[in-house]
Amino acid sequence: MSVSATVTTSRSLLSEGNAAALAALRDALGSGATVSDRELDRMALAVDASHYLHAPDAVMRARSAADVGIAMRVAAQMNWPLTFRGGGTSLCGQALSEGLTVDARRHFRNMEVLDDGRRVRVQPGLTVTQVNAALARYGTKLGPDPASSIACTIGGMIANNSSGMTCGTTANAYRTLESMTIALPSGTVVNTADPNADDILRSHEPELVGVLERLRDTLRGDKYRADIERRYAIKNTMGYGINSFLDYDTPAKILEHLMIGSEGTLGFVAEAIFRTVPVPKRTATGLLMFDSLDAATEALPQIVYSGAEVVELIDAASIRAMGPDASSVLPKGFKVGEHASLLVEYQAMDDDGIAERIATGEKTFAQLGGLSTPPEMTGDVKRRNQMWVMRNGLYTKIMRNRPQGTMALLEDIAVPMEKLGGVCTDLQELFDKHHYDGAVIFGHAKYGNIHFLVTEDFAGEESLNRYDQFTEDMVDLVLREQGTLKAEHGTGRIMSPFVQRQYGDDLYQAMVDVKDACDPNRILNPGTIITDDPQLHLKYIKPTETVRDIIDDCVECGYCEPVCPSQHLTTTPRQRIVIQRAIAACEASGAYDLAERLKAQEVYDVVQTCAVDGMCQTACPVNINTGDLIRAKRRETQSETLDKGWKVAAEHWDMLLRSASVGMHMAHALPTAPLRGMLGIARKVTSDDIVPTLTKEMPGGGKLRTVQPAPNPDAIFLPACVGSMFKTDHACGQGVEAAVRQLAAVAGRTLSTPQGVRDLCCGTPWKSKGLAQGYEVMKNKLTKWVVDNTLNGQIPLVCDNVSCTEGIIIALENAGVTGITVMDATEWVATNVAPMLPPVIRARKAAVHPTCSSTHLGVNDALMMLAGLVAEECVVPDGWRCCGFAGDRGMLHEELTATATHDEARSVRNDDFDLFLSCNRTCEIGMTRATGKKYVHVLEELAARVAE
Repeated sequence: MSVSATVTTSRSLLSEGNAAALAALRDALGSGATVSDRELDRMALAVDASHYLHAPDAVMRARSAADVGIAMRVAAQMNWPLTFRGGGTSLCGQALSEGLTVDARRHFRNMEVLDDGRRVRVQPGLTVTQVNAALARYGTKLGPDPASSIACTIGGMIANNSSGMTCGTTANAYRTLESMTIALPSGTVVNTADPNADDILRSHEPELVGVLERLRDTLRGDKYRADIERRYAIKNTMGYGINSFLDYDTPAKILEHLMIGSEGTLGFVAEAIFRTVPVPKRTATGLLMFDSLDAATEALPQIVYSGAEVVELIDAASIRAMGPDASSVLPKGFKVGEHASLLVEYQAMDDDGIAERIATGEKTFAQLGGLSTPPEMTGDVKRRNQMWVMRNGLYTKIMRNRPQGTMALLEDIAVPMEKLGGVCTDLQELFDKHHYDGAVIFGHAKYGNIHFLVTEDFAGEESLNRYDQFTEDMVDLVLREQGTLKAEHGTGRIMSPFVQRQYGDDLYQAMVDVKDACDPNRILNPGTIITDDPQLHLKYIKPTETVRDIIDDCVECGYCEPVCPSQHLTTTPRQRIVIQRAIAACEASGAYDLAERLKAQEVYDVVQTCAVDGMCQTACPVNINTGDLIRAKRRETQSETLDKGWKVAAEHWDMLLRSASVGMHMAHALPTAPLRGMLGIARKVTSDDIVPTLTKEMPGGGKLRTVQPAPNPDAIFLPACVGSMFKTDHACGQGVEAAVRQLAAVAGRTLSTPQGVRDLCCGTPWKSKGLAQGYEVMKNKLTKWVVDNTLNGQIPLVCDNVSCTEGIIIALENAGVTGITVMDATEWVATNVAPMLPPVIRARKAAVHPTCSSTHLGVNDALMMLAGLVAEECVVPDGWRCCGFAGDRGMLHEELTATATHDEARSVRNDDFDLFLSCNRTCEIGMTRATGKKYVHVLEELAARVAE
């Protein structure tokens, strides 16, 4: 059979849309939610983590469940497809829209911890990781533990019935749900915790109740019960969860559990309450290397029955894909042939419990055959983390090393555990048959649930035919072994054409009846789960052309989004990349007008409101720093006049910094409102990305840096110029430079600040703005001063503002200078000074704001240790992320900082703190503005208390 893909090009991306539906929705919403059919907004949400691409007609940012209800009602009336979108981490195409995309993340982020952490009430926009962070203080967590927890939203967790490594079929979303608030396409809203929930459904949705009760009575009969029980005894997210008809009796409870795993095709979950599970306090990890995959799968039952909470399978191809990382885990000199590994974990709540489980595990290991090396079991955290690199780092390695122009397809299936070995062998034969070289198998072997990953370029009919034929063979294999084609990733468009084949006509018809009873117009996420198109999985395939070296490795997984300061304001790192790809596709296909519109729209949304903080890189599986992309775009579009002007500034930085300090003094003395008015006029005349605006929280100018040379110093001290720009807000008024000198003196450490320091900067302002000429000047001045005064690295260099410390390190790297130790003052004081300091009277409780730079440099532990010297309890508030002040972004675009700090500021205001600490001057200003609390450098607070 010859198949051709519907590859979405730049031309087909721009749909005329459903103008009447869009107008009707805007009229119905009034001034509430925002609806946009702007090209950039549509392109930004045209992808998820799957290999599909389809731009919606419009994007709606709903603010409430009522907004969503209106959207569903209008969509039903106008026959306009509607799809809900959360984190967009779907690997199966669930988050793509053919009409209206409703953002269920941005304004649905409330949470309430109940019963001392035993339950939690959540809205769909929070991520699993965010909820678990709030539950951690209670020693509990959500049951599902998907690998995508950092980005997977609660809405997605519900939509896919997420599970993960440890929860299996007993602690997944389906089993831990207590109640939910559901909005149906008809407009009916029901809270299933309401004692009258069934009466409400009967009154407002009598036909739906009739269908639910009929299917309940039918499917409980002898003809279907055993078959359904067998299908859901393993992990199974294929189709609807019709086991709900066996497990629950009343319409409301059946409906709420049908919503689990329904992928947004039945209604909208506005809120849910989950029962949590305890976090194990003790863990031991074992690594077992087997001679073959068969030997590993043969050992499974013994290991599972020994009480192991985790049993992860890693095949030989996976181990080889890990490269040097695997060699650090395996015995020295071990050569990987046809081997396979099982990563096994035992958990307990106390020392006695874990000791008992370790003993059981070791006894079990001793009885296994086919082991290539002696089994290992350890509770050591460092070694355990090493072992987990074999599993957690695998996706990253495959992504980085895939051939250029290809995408990785990560699929998951489940079969009864005893059949897993044969299925793995058969899968490997299919890889060979269809020439998928380098394909790997890994996964949750305890549950018979494995993932396999292949790479495909979708370059034309030949590759599409290969993918189609492989899929057909894989489907036949899994169903022959009484397995499920989707175990935990959800059905999506990738498997919806095969739902009927998996379940048979009768059970599939039951699913169709559920869909039609809830969504009679079939407007919700059409094509997902229920479809009449047998080739849907072959349509709307993403193109894989290269665009820029900086971003070509991006697999659009969305892991970067939750750490991005601008995620709830404009665009995220993934969306910035998607938009570059859309522009390139437009230009390649001749859609130049659309390309120009996108370029105009991206100026603010993509370029100006990016904090270039690099936090996206900390979450990216392929190590992309989208800030590099934005710096490159700023450099490419930078005004030649501005570039030359900033070059002059770099050449005369001392003079300019003096003027800036005086200017800040004068601005601080002026009334804020008139000053903002004058600056506002200037911003309109020139650019709001050049002229700053000032708020009442902005301090006056600081003191000029002190030149203080010293013989035989312990370190060269380069105070950051930001201390001259902005004076301290600490009551002592001395500034962090003086604080570092004072602390060093108390500990008997000598710091030297040679001549020339006042003319130096780390170079970050030039680099982040794309001002190449000025950056080159400052980088060269800085490098020479550092090399000369550290005696080419014989003496360490210390800086007192952590973003400037990072900037210095980067400047030296860019200059090709190596061998110089650069330390942030927090790290230097924690290591070299703190042990010699006298005890101080501590405050009761401190809120601590780590920064993006302290995270990149790995000095957050030092920050928290120093905070612990001045406060008895130190807390990083829930909702922490980069503050988005980003040097001067917070003065150019206040809205960026306001958005970035929103969640953290709410946590700070809702708690009872005595101190507010950070380690970067501009971040302190941003957090002070956001919270109304005075944030200060931790070293200023420490120095002030030592001096008391």
